[in-house]
Amino acid sequence: MAEMNGKGDNRARTARNLFGGIGLPTVIIAAFWGLTLIAGHFVGISMATLISDTIKRAGMNGILVLAMVPAIQSGTGPNFALPIGIVCGLLGLVVSIELDMMGIAWLLTSFALAIPLAAVVGYGYGKLMNAVKGSEMTIATYTGFSIVALMCLAWLMIPFRNPKMGWFIGKGLRETIQLDAVGGAQILNNFLQFTIGTVIIPTGLLFTFALFAFLVWLFFRSKLGIAISAGGINPKFAQAAGLNIDRNRVLANVLSTVLGAIGIIVYSQSYGYAQLYTAPLMMAFPAVAAILIGGATASRAKVSHVIIGVVLFQGLLTTALPVANELFVGTDLSEIMRMIIQNGIILYALTQVKRGVQ
Repeated sequence: MAEMNGKGDNRARTARNLFGGIGLPTVIIAAFWGLTLIAGHFVGISMATLISDTIKRAGMNGILVLAMVPAIQSGTGPNFALPIGIVCGLLGLVVSIELDMMGIAWLLTSFALAIPLAAVVGYGYGKLMNAVKGSEMTIATYTGFSIVALMCLAWLMIPFRNPKMGWFIGKGLRETIQLDAVGGAQILNNFLQFTIGTVIIPTGLLFTFALFAFLVWLFFRSKLGIAISAGGINPKFAQAAGLNIDRNRVLANVLSTVLGAIGIIVYSQSYGYAQLYTAPLMMAFPAVAAILIGGATASRAKVSHVIIGVVLFQGLLTTALPVANELFVGTDLSEIMRMIIQNGIILYALTQVKRGVQ
């Protein structure tokens, strides 16, 4: 009897360790995704299509989610000001079109223009985060909203001349710019693309995401990356050890903003369109939800959390849309489900911050 009780205790301890390591939201979302895939099979939806779409959406959103890691590790929390980096990326993208760049030259020029701009803007944003310690997430959200509103005026007022982007009547840029016109639509997706059965693997897109994920992983194993993480875990101890906490926080937010700028360019080429004006307004929230679903908290994040989270979150959204439409004919519950899942996970994770969940 004692031996059986011992085995039962071991199994219970193993289960607690598993749930504690992965996180309850991750387990719930994974189970829910599995159920929607099963439901999709029974209502006649092609599994190959769902898996192909999940892989593509995970790749196109991956770098935007990756932008959360530096901000969280530095102690400023999830970067709800991601629209700042997104706007920098979009500006680099449209300037590249204005310069009549085409194909791979357009993509590389967009990166070359967006990265230094995002670094400068990220430096100013990092300084702001140091000035509002303790309220970073609140201030970040409204900062992102403010930048998007300001850029709505800029998209109308900056004197772009390229007819591929402008309104047919009047001045300013169109709300949605087709990237087919510059040969930029899905340029990474199509690079070395292949199929497994009927599942499409966008090799170039996945390789780009993997490359930046590896670089971020490598950075946080460097001396500087460890110093940033140490400041986020225990600022007082790190300061006593002689680390410059404020400087490291600024650097982390520069990195986060730059990744946001790169991420939106990768996202846009995969989507086939560049969306301006209010389109970036809410893009931080899916990215935050994805990394939290992957097992991160508001104070600790790893690259593995990004990979797990973006696959689960995008997979669930990709699957839920057609399945919900098939199960509830005449209705569209997909957006409601997305908002419930996305904001519910964010709320759950943020309530755990003060409880010491790591």
